[in-house]
Amino acid sequence: MIHCGKKRICAVATCILIFATALICSWKDPQLQNKITRKIFPQATTASPARQLCRGKPAQDAITPLTDNRTFIVSPYFDNREGKVTRVIGIVHHEDVKELFCWFCCQPDGKIYVSKATIDVHSDRFGFPYGAADIVCSEPENCDPTYVSIHQSPLGNTDQLPSFEIKNRKAEPFPVDFTVCISAMFGHYNNVLQFIQSMEMYKILGVQKVVIYKNNCSHLMEKVLRLYMEEGTVEIIPWPINSYLKVSSKWHFSMDGKDIGYYGQITALNDCLYRNMQRSKFVILNDADEIILPLKHPDWKTMMSSLQEENPGATVFLFENHIFPKSISTPMFNISSWNTVPGVNILNHVHREPDRKGVFNPKKMIVDPRKVIQTSVHSVLRAYGNSVNVPMDVALVYHCREPLQANLPRESLIRDTTLWRYNSSLIMNVNKVLYQTVL
Repeated sequence: MIHCGKKRICAVATCILIFATALICSWKDPQLQNKITRKIFPQATTASPARQLCRGKPAQDAITPLTDNRTFIVSPYFDNREGKVTRVIGIVHHEDVKELFCWFCCQPDGKIYVSKATIDVHSDRFGFPYGAADIVCSEPENCDPTYVSIHQSPLGNTDQLPSFEIKNRKAEPFPVDFTVCISAMFGHYNNVLQFIQSMEMYKILGVQKVVIYKNNCSHLMEKVLRLYMEEGTVEIIPWPINSYLKVSSKWHFSMDGKDIGYYGQITALNDCLYRNMQRSKFVILNDADEIILPLKHPDWKTMMSSLQEENPGATVFLFENHIFPKSISTPMFNISSWNTVPGVNILNHVHREPDRKGVFNPKKMIVDPRKVIQTSVHSVLRAYGNSVNVPMDVALVYHCREPLQANLPRESLIRDTTLWRYNSSLIMNVNKVLYQTVL
């Protein structure tokens, strides 16, 4: 017990005693002595107490900006094809982002491993300052982390960093044969009839999953998407890229000097590729107004079986895009109930434009996703195996849209009624969807 003549002296003495006691206790507390090491992969330094590790803030959105507002994280994926790495799909400013670090937290010891990233900006940036990027980090040898944080520095507090789940950690049997990746739906998309027709054609041809990176669409389109989500066909990835960057609806910077082209389409395609790497035998990369249409085979499964047999070692199959202008109509299937539905009736558009001399016809792809490292829109950038140009007499991309050769008379177009082979099934299936959503 302490006796003090004056209150001020008593207060000072009490504070000194409390401080000394706390200092002694903290020196004895084993939890604060060498409890945790943070390893700047592969070197080690001191870090914070274990109870503060592996916590982070779980990322909730499809696009997460870092504090520099020059780096945007989409999702990390485990990739062991060329070593034990985490490959983070993201968007970066091609000049301003110089250095990034992956923070891995290993259980059960709670150690933090910080690995300096290789930042690989995809070559198909088309002049825009921002582009798709692979942020690649080596993982610790004796740890299979399930979460990672991305930071501009090897130093900091994990509690303040967003934490991302690392997908594709476990290889599983493929639940589906074909997945279509569509990116991106924007511009208050309202081409409802053509969208439903495309979806039903995909299903007839063999698709089991369609992944859509959705920026925005009409209320009616939302209703249609909900139906397909409820039946398990469609997976929606919210894509609010215009909340973070000035986006262009053009493919090249010279056409529209914004931050990034075509609503970040290339980033979305690469994310879709990795997202389905362990759950789909094939991934199809095309737009909602495009259908890879077999000419020699009834569906994609028999077509791909034949193509793989003829092309051993091929992993990327490219199909020529051909324009069926919606301005030229053949009203063979003018179904009255469809006239009230916004959008194009593709069954009435069976004339395609001829090839233009000296002009390259763009391609769309069916790929083995496990063999692709980076993709662009019309070709892969890095892949294992060969790419094959599929002959036009085997299949083509049916693309019903505005004409590219608007001055051509109808007689100069090529009549191609391949789509009509599917008319009975297509009409029946489209009607089912319309009666549940629109009509």
